[in-house]
Parts: sequence; C-alpha cells; structure tokens
Amino acid sequence: MSTPESLRHITRRHFLKIAGASTASLALLPGPLWPAEKEAIFRVVPSTRTTLPVIGMGSWLTFDVHIRSPMAGKRVEVLRTFFNSGGALIDSSPMYGLSEEVIGYGLRQLPGDGALFSATKVWTRGQQRGIRQMGSSLELWGIELFDLMQIHNMVDWEDHLQTLRAWKADNRIGHIGMTTSHGRRHDKLERALKSEKFDFVQFTYNMADRQVERRLLPLAADLGLGVIINRPFRGGRLFSHVRGQPLPDWAAEFDCRNWAQFFLKFIVSHPAVTCAIPATRQVGHMRENMAAGYGLLPDEKMRQRMITYFDNI
Repeated sequence: MSTPESLRHITRRHFLKIAGASTASLALLPGPLWPAEKEAIFRVVPSTRTTLPVIGMGSWLTFDVHIRSPMAGKRVEVLRTFFNSGGALIDSSPMYGLSEEVIGYGLRQLPGDGALFSATKVWTRGQQRGIRQMGSSLELWGIELFDLMQIHNMVDWEDHLQTLRAWKADNRIGHIGMTTSHGRRHDKLERALKSEKFDFVQFTYNMADRQVERRLLPLAADLGLGVIINRPFRGGRLFSHVRGQPLPDWAAEFDCRNWAQFFLKFIVSHPAVTCAIPATRQVGHMRENMAAGYGLLPDEKMRQRMITYFDNI
C-alpha cells in the first residue's frame, strides 16, 4: 500500500514554510507517534492550487475559554503542538463563543511558529451585519486577512456571497466557502453548490456518518471544491463506540497506531477530502491527531475493511 503521488504534492513555498518547521520539531514530541522517515500528506485546493496538510484544527467548544484563565495558556500549548506538528488550517466561527479571541491570543504568543491558513465564518443575517462581524473576527485573530471565509450553516448565504465575492476580488480574503453540520441541509447545500461558485465546502463525515459519500463528496470532486470535514469523531462518540475494543493489527499497514488515527485516516483517505478538523483541549490528543497526517493512507480495499470492522463492533 502506498500514498498516491497526488496526495504528496508540496509546493516549494509551502514546503519551506511548513515541512521544514514541522520535521525539525518532531524530535520535540515525546514518544514516537510515527517513524521519522514518514512523509507528511498534503492535498491541493483545486481553485487556487494552495497546498494544505490533511489534518487541521477545529475550535468548537475546545477554545471557548476565558482569555485570563489558566485554560487559555493550555490552549496556547495545544496551538504550539499543532504548528510544531506541521499544522496549517485552523477553523473557527463567531458562533464558537470566545474561541476566536483565544486563537488570536495564541497566535500572538507564537509569532512565526507556523504557516497559518486562517479559516472562519460569517454567522449572522444581513450584509452589513456580516461585514461588521467579519471585521470583528479579523481584529480578534489579529491578522490582515482570512485565507478562507465561510458562510456558517448557510445562514443568509445569498446576501453574504455578494460581499465575499467583492472581498475576494479586492484580495481581502483568499477563498470562499459554505458550511453545514446538519444532514437536513444537505439538499439545500447541494443546490447552492450547483448554482454558485465556491472554493470550499465544509460538512460532517466520519465512520458513523457516511451518507455524504453518496452525493456531496462526489459533487465536490466534480466541482473542484476543497472539502473540509467537521465532527470527524462525531463529538467523541466514536471513541465510546470502540471503548475496550482492540485496534486491529492490520491498522499498522497504513501507519495507524491508535483509534484517533484510525478515524482520521479513514476520512482523509477519501480522494475528495482536503482536510479534517478535529478539535481537542489536550496536547497529547493533538499529537495523536496530527500523526494521522503522516505516512501511508488506506486504499479503497482497506477502507472497506475498516468499515466492516467498525460496524461489527
């Protein structure tokens, strides 16, 4: 089994910014989560040829802490581990409480530590409210522009799309996306993607929620969209499902050493997926998550074996 060449494409600029920083930092991580010779896995965003590591970071619930609490400092260490492990894409939203403020705080503590690909969302009704909200997000993150601005859960998406197109034309954002985390919106999302041009789409996909394999993932591939996967662990319930169950020995065939990597490698091995964004409060869990972005991925035959094993637990 091998990683297809298309998954390992790295631009010179991205290699210098990410690969050099991450490989130099692997020795700092306690415990060999992956062999040192394993390659990082990247995907290319079709619309701009931007190169991204397949494992990013979500911030729903996990980064919603008070900026003056000890927990904020712990989130800085989670963020440091993310960058030291080669991470780039960080996803947030105004919906996520204090998460954007804490991310901004962390970025100020770690200047130049990584090649950030910033992704947040507009989550309000009305163009002017959306403009104000996006301006507030920029201030909270402390950055000049967002690499990706997404319309959260399709709220007032047609009005916001006009603003986002204008901002992209003015180089105020890099990419435009749309998100949902609810299956009941999939039909509406599909119609929107077919009718308007986007760079990214974000939705839920994991070993227990596989319905997007039928229509949304193939559609995204046909339209040349970057695909971000949220809720990869189904809010932690996948771990409850396998609690007490052994990781199969054959998982080592695709460089998998724990259940987190099993779940994540299943997701990012789908050829339409660009990046999965697990969220965590713990440095140790971040290390486990990021290790899923190194080494081999399961091929289609192995993916089916993984599904059978999981479904029979």
